[in-house]
Amino acid sequence: MSKTILITGSTDGIGLETAKRLREKGHNVLLHGRNPEKLEVAKSALSAMSGAGEISGYLADLSRLEDVQRLADELAENHDHLDVLINNAGVLRSPRDRTEEGLDVRFVVNLFAPYLLTKCLRPLMDGKSRVINLSSAAQAPVSLDALSGREQLSAMDAYAQSKLALTMWSQHIGKERGAREPVVIAVNPGSLLASKMVKEGFGVAGNDIGIGADILIRAALSEEFAGASGQYFDNDSGRFAAPHPDGLKKAKIEALMAVLQDLVPLKS
Repeated sequence: MSKTILITGSTDGIGLETAKRLREKGHNVLLHGRNPEKLEVAKSALSAMSGAGEISGYLADLSRLEDVQRLADELAENHDHLDVLINNAGVLRSPRDRTEEGLDVRFVVNLFAPYLLTKCLRPLMDGKSRVINLSSAAQAPVSLDALSGREQLSAMDAYAQSKLALTMWSQHIGKERGAREPVVIAVNPGSLLASKMVKEGFGVAGNDIGIGADILIRAALSEEFAGASGQYFDNDSGRFAAPHPDGLKKAKIEALMAVLQDLVPLKS
């Protein structure tokens, strides 16, 4: 049975490769990008492939939370159900380190945007739906001052902190879910895969990007992940694993959630 699957950041890299493979399997793929030309190219590429699923595209700059809210509103207007949300979009290097609100762009794109988008799309999902959050092997203890924009970090430090924070939030909502709420899983798709981020950030070609696409599809569709809500899958080791030790501390998770709820309120 075909599923409706939204992949953020799906105009290149792991997101695009995942979208192509899901298209081949006959699923309805909702693409997202922030560049209209790249989004159109991705839509055309998927439309030209064999597969019965529908293809649509959505524009949004995830460094702007008003764009995230608008994206969610558009999706809700066009779809009455969402089977899988893959929060894939992420940033390491950026022409600007700060948003207009003075927040680090890594925290906004890698954490705030998926947090808000997931919250807003919750009415479209049920207990059989899944939310797959793209974590990373790069994880570091989260500074709440940096999260709130009061402390400036290097690009790599902010990236690593944002990915641990995403994993902590995933664990929190995944373990607290009710029977009618989606399964939530954080996944490290693999280190140094051949994405634009890896090329720009580390200057290396990277490993086969299909490694990341394969695990995202498994996490989104396979039965082995159906009961894994709140867990973290490390594709480098090929198993469910513990994140950075700070990610398991209840007091730090609660403090993170309090800041998130304060910084990223839902539209009334």
